[in-house]
Amino acid sequence: MRAAGRLRALRGAGARVREVNDGGIGPIEFDEEGLVRWGERIGAEVEVPVVIALRGELGAGKSVLARAIARGAGVVGAMPSPTFNLVYRYDAARGVEVWHLDLYRLEDPDDVWELGWRELGDGAQIVLIEWPERAESLLPPDRWDVRLEPAGIATRVVTATRRGRAPALPDPEGAGAGD
Repeated sequence: MRAAGRLRALRGAGARVREVNDGGIGPIEFDEEGLVRWGERIGAEVEVPVVIALRGELGAGKSVLARAIARGAGVVGAMPSPTFNLVYRYDAARGVEVWHLDLYRLEDPDDVWELGWRELGDGAQIVLIEWPERAESLLPPDRWDVRLEPAGIATRVVTATRRGRAPALPDPEGAGAGD
């Protein structure tokens, strides 16, 4: 079932659409502005180290959320997509290092070792991984899996699942999440 249909089905069944607990967050419908606000809150507030695996099809909003998280942590200046370089590292004003990886062009999961994979989640880092399924078996066990799915022309449905002992993400309440 597509994200928008699943969200309507949940609403129709009287289920809570916005859920925040130890197991996860969502599903929540965001417009782009709300997604950016929540991302900025994540970057500003999340305990480090944290690894966030961003999942979804092309155009789902993975890069929008990644840039918002980095901006919230205090990254300034241009933030090009790491599609061709695979990884960018940024020093953020918050005193953390932001890693933004895009594994879409990865040919072999073992190629991640050349990107500094052993250092991921080691210290004051916010690690953002787009297309994590390209190295699924090598992902850290303590992480957030955030799935973004288009739900219309200008909205997407976001579901975040906590894996292992990942630190809590800020509640999206007040970030412009739709009900």
